[in-house]
Amino acid sequence: MAEPLRWPRYRWHRLISAKHREDGGTEREPSSVGLSQPSKMTNEHRIVIPHLECFKEEYEKVSKRYKNNRIRTTKYTLWNFIPRNLFEQFHRVANLYFLFIVVLNWIPVVEAFQKEITMIPLLVVLTVIAVKDGLEDYAKYKLDKKLNNLLTQVYCRNEKEYVDEFWKNVTVGDFIRLSCNEEIPADMVLLYSTDADGICYMETSSLDGETNLKQRQVVKGFEDQESEVDPEEFLSKIECESPNNDLNSFKGFVKHTNQESVGLSKENLLLRGCTIRNTEAVVGIVVYAGHETKAMLNNTGPRQKRSKLEKRVNDHILWCVLLLIVMCSVGAVGHWIWLGRYSQPALYSITDSTGKQIITPSLGAFYLFWRMIILLQVLIPVSLYVSIEFVKLGQIYLIQNDIDFYHEKTNTTIQCRALNIAEDLGQIEYLFSDKTGTLTENKMVFRRCTIAGQEYGHEENAKRLELYQDAESEDEDMTFSSHTLRHVSRVKMSHANTFLSSKSLHRSCKSSFGIGAWHARQLAFSSPIETDVVPDIMLMQKFSRISYHIYAPSVMEHMTSETVYITEFFIALAICNTVVVSTPSQPSQKRQWPSLARLPVLPLDELRKIIDKFSVRKSIFSPASSRRATVSDSTGNFANSVDIFREKVPSPPADVPSVSPDVAMPQEVLNVPAASGPGLQSQPSDESQLCYEAESPDEAALVHAARAYLCTLQSRSPDQVTVDFGPLGILTFQLLHILPFDSIRKRMSVVVRHPILKQVVVYTKGADSSIMELLQTDPTGIKKVDIRKERIKERTQRHLDEYARKGLRTLCIGMKVMSDLEYNEWLKEHFIAERNIDSREKLLVESALRLENNFTLLGATGVEDRLQEGVPDTIASLRRAGITIWMLTGDKHETAVNIAHACRLLEPADKLFILKSDKQRACGQLIDEILEEMRIGLQSKGSHVTSPLRLSTGSVTPIPQLSTGLIIDGPSLAFALHETVRSKFLQLAARVRVVICCRATPLQKSQVVKLVRKELKVMTLAIGDGANDVSMIQVADIGIGISGQEGMQAVMASDFAVSQFRHLNKLLLVHGHWCYSRLANMVLYFFYKNLAYVAILFWFQFFNGFSGIPMTDHWSLIFFNLLFTSVPPIVYGVLDKDISAEILLHLPQLYKTSQKSEPYVSSAFLVNLIDAFYQSLACFFTSYMTYAGSDIDIFSFGVPLNTSIFFIILLHLLIESKSVNWIYMTVMVGSIVLYFFFAVVFGANCVLCNPPANPYWIVQKHLSNPRFYLVCIMSTLVALFPRYLFRVMQGTVFPTPLMKARRLEGRVPVQRKSQLRSERVASV
Repeated sequence: MAEPLRWPRYRWHRLISAKHREDGGTEREPSSVGLSQPSKMTNEHRIVIPHLECFKEEYEKVSKRYKNNRIRTTKYTLWNFIPRNLFEQFHRVANLYFLFIVVLNWIPVVEAFQKEITMIPLLVVLTVIAVKDGLEDYAKYKLDKKLNNLLTQVYCRNEKEYVDEFWKNVTVGDFIRLSCNEEIPADMVLLYSTDADGICYMETSSLDGETNLKQRQVVKGFEDQESEVDPEEFLSKIECESPNNDLNSFKGFVKHTNQESVGLSKENLLLRGCTIRNTEAVVGIVVYAGHETKAMLNNTGPRQKRSKLEKRVNDHILWCVLLLIVMCSVGAVGHWIWLGRYSQPALYSITDSTGKQIITPSLGAFYLFWRMIILLQVLIPVSLYVSIEFVKLGQIYLIQNDIDFYHEKTNTTIQCRALNIAEDLGQIEYLFSDKTGTLTENKMVFRRCTIAGQEYGHEENAKRLELYQDAESEDEDMTFSSHTLRHVSRVKMSHANTFLSSKSLHRSCKSSFGIGAWHARQLAFSSPIETDVVPDIMLMQKFSRISYHIYAPSVMEHMTSETVYITEFFIALAICNTVVVSTPSQPSQKRQWPSLARLPVLPLDELRKIIDKFSVRKSIFSPASSRRATVSDSTGNFANSVDIFREKVPSPPADVPSVSPDVAMPQEVLNVPAASGPGLQSQPSDESQLCYEAESPDEAALVHAARAYLCTLQSRSPDQVTVDFGPLGILTFQLLHILPFDSIRKRMSVVVRHPILKQVVVYTKGADSSIMELLQTDPTGIKKVDIRKERIKERTQRHLDEYARKGLRTLCIGMKVMSDLEYNEWLKEHFIAERNIDSREKLLVESALRLENNFTLLGATGVEDRLQEGVPDTIASLRRAGITIWMLTGDKHETAVNIAHACRLLEPADKLFILKSDKQRACGQLIDEILEEMRIGLQSKGSHVTSPLRLSTGSVTPIPQLSTGLIIDGPSLAFALHETVRSKFLQLAARVRVVICCRATPLQKSQVVKLVRKELKVMTLAIGDGANDVSMIQVADIGIGISGQEGMQAVMASDFAVSQFRHLNKLLLVHGHWCYSRLANMVLYFFYKNLAYVAILFWFQFFNGFSGIPMTDHWSLIFFNLLFTSVPPIVYGVLDKDISAEILLHLPQLYKTSQKSEPYVSSAFLVNLIDAFYQSLACFFTSYMTYAGSDIDIFSFGVPLNTSIFFIILLHLLIESKSVNWIYMTVMVGSIVLYFFFAVVFGANCVLCNPPANPYWIVQKHLSNPRFYLVCIMSTLVALFPRYLFRVMQGTVFPTPLMKARRLEGRVPVQRKSQLRSERVASV
């Protein structure tokens, strides 16, 4: 039976090809299927012609449509930098305003300043931004150049061999040869691999953040080549979909010269930017190059969001524009009245030959209006935007360097990916959290299982977990510190060994998560607590019955033997997955760090110490050594007895003795902690060093559990899976199909040919909701068998519910035996689906649904996912801070509720409302009933509630709430999100303390977040750790990813990334509060500062005939905001601390001040404007009354006025500051020194700098006059006294909660802790 099980595929291909040739050679599917022609060329498809001499003309014709492999991520070139940068900058309204002022000042009749002086602010802003953009673009240019000039081996059609070629010269259709650890230069279809099974291992961390290896396989029909593929013999063409950014999809087919077509999928595609691992060499043909590769199409750049505070600032700037127009209008009217008072033309008036004024009062007023616009231009705080950017950068720097965010186990810290929304962290009202990996550790620990309706509690395994937890707490510090050092040394060695992989490593490690991610890849899902499983004693006793006799046809016909259930259950655990198996002895498994994958999590000595603590295991499992030889010998005889397909598989010898159940079990059967490392001699050394790389921790946990019961997954290839099942020996399953998990089916299946049954068997695992409804329901005609199957189903469901109540993650395991006829019928339709390009995914799902039915229920598993450290305390703090928390999870109802209770999301006294219905109308009616019950409950508590309950129209509105929780499942959530029901659903959700959405799909998660954010008008935060959380993270106002065990897709899509859920506590309550309060106070100060200075110029117009002339020189006027008073507000916005982190963490309710935008309300903005007007009046008239009646000139009057307002503005900031440090004081003193230095130097050298006036030596004269100092002191005291008095009265008579909490700062630690404790009790 040569080439087993390939005959169905090739036979079907030949049948299809023959049919096509009979129809004239056209690609047409059978009419009964009704599908469109898959190979028909459309505008949406791409034809790839090999870059060979025989296809020269056709290649040149087609390749012109496709891009080459040169990439360019820069925005500018050397020639278009200046014009394009200016063009982009003038798209900003602020810069257009500056430009308008410059142009306006060049009109002689309205000129207020020297033309050159007015250009200074605009030139400064344009230059600073242009330099920043230029430096950023130049850094991109250098990286692009480095990537484009990397070398790879490309087949040259002229030289008939592979030659070194730059990446930038690679084109679609080129043949590429890569070696281990080389980076892939373009998207290419895999045609050859040195692996005997045609497998290539690829690391995709640079694309999706997943650090475990992915398998890719050679195109069907090319996997059996004994030598490397010769490009000259490749005469096929490839038709595939047009370029897109979907990393998880690739559709197409290879069309051979005999008109046969072989389907292509993502399993055949190597992606640009990924790295070849564990494979000596591969060859592929390029299908997408350069900017058409999936990696480049996913490179969308940094996320751009606008914060809530920034939107409010824009509104207030419009009010400033209105105020500017009013002030200029007042000046224009005043100038018109001033000119109208003179019956004769003034001396300075321009007249014609008859003596009549050319400029009438009305025209003069019009000109004065625009001159005032120029004079008072600084009222519009254009520089505020630049200052805000600097402040945000400073705040991000402080967040990223907070040592409390560092996680030692993963060697990671916080990552800030969005730089412009840090202040929104202080305004979160709703938090949406995933469960697995976010609230829990995502370390799956096998706890219990049920097989054929019999539950096995694994009590000894539970004791083992307790011992591990104790050992982890004792050895945590030493373990990870020593292991981190070893890892870092390997990373350094990697950089020295290879340039190509080092580049990839650099890209993936640019962020702070890089090294930790590599560390996690090598040890993912392989800690002892996950891999070591102590078998259940009762279950192991039943293993003695396992033999080939149980597979007798009479037994298998209706699955009447419990032993068959047990055997098939563990076989399903071992092979129904996509786990990659590697061993140190495999020649193709070349790792960049060869020993790291085999390192134990703890040092050898420490592992022995921990194992020595397992006295329970030693006392229970103490079999006699004499038994060991017997079983070993019998197993060895089995291994060489029967030839099934390619490998030797044992068959039952006639003289095999049966083993009595009461005989003591051998050590190999009992003591089999699979990957437990040194000190355990139950398995051969090479087997004990097997490395399992799983895509999810669930798969790893089940594989390790099967291994503990002597069902060891030995190897996996595209065509077969080998399992070492102790009592049965080596079993090789021919792997026919893998039907991967998806959110629609909620299960995964593998189709294999059973080596003992010699039939096609489908193994499946998935959620109970998806498996239970697919069980075989047709009666067999044998009453005993039907009753037994129904009893198994009922008991298994009861055990599943019990597992869920205990907080365990559950999976159902099933199997289905198919005849060859049934399989071939399904295979025909499946091949049609595989070859379709346009509807491939949809047809494959439909094909899977046709196969997955009539299952036999084998059993179920219960896997524990422990809570992360500090989750209950974090949730309690966030709730006291006024944040409503929702849990959105794909787990079942009971598991979600149990975890919610464990993490204190639900309290024991909470009343739970369950929203579950099968129809939309019923869902609406159920919501009405719950709302009515809640209304009655609120009225009974004395709250006045109208009926029906109404939604709040704004954020942070107090809503009466009962101690209730709402539980809703996925199907009901789909009804609740419908436009006819969603308003009722939101009314209900707003009235409960917590909402738990279970069995929710990724799309439903994002829909829930979007609905709450838009309809309730609240600030939302979404946090998750997996790819299924990406859409939810992206639609929230703030998206936070957790660098967990499921890759880094969530991190890469997030605004901020943390390693633990508990880090939210400080990120929101401390840094969120600080960022918002600092930025809000700085913005208010900016409005005050600009108006106070502009008002000085405005008051002076009442005494100079509204002529638009300032009382100070133009240079001092321009530099006042540009230099003298620009830095202190920035330092204030970065470093000011209104209250310490300790107080904020102990009193979470203080978060409500920033959540309610108390620092930046409209009344605060109005008070600052009024204060600015008052201080400018006090400053101006103090100087005016001092020099009234004197013959002082205009600049001599302006110098003390300018100096007084300068000190007033700086000291005002000092009054508003909550904390002062040496940096802050240095900047304040530096600003004062800079002001006087410029004034003295300018006054000593500027003879004719400000025509027609002369500021020469005026400042020097004032500095020698005591009156100058008196004016400055009196003006400052009079102007700031009300502000200072208000702050003093506020802190003593009517203090805010923040001020009350700030009083605790100065107390001794013991008194402060007792006070904090009492405050927390009072707040609760």
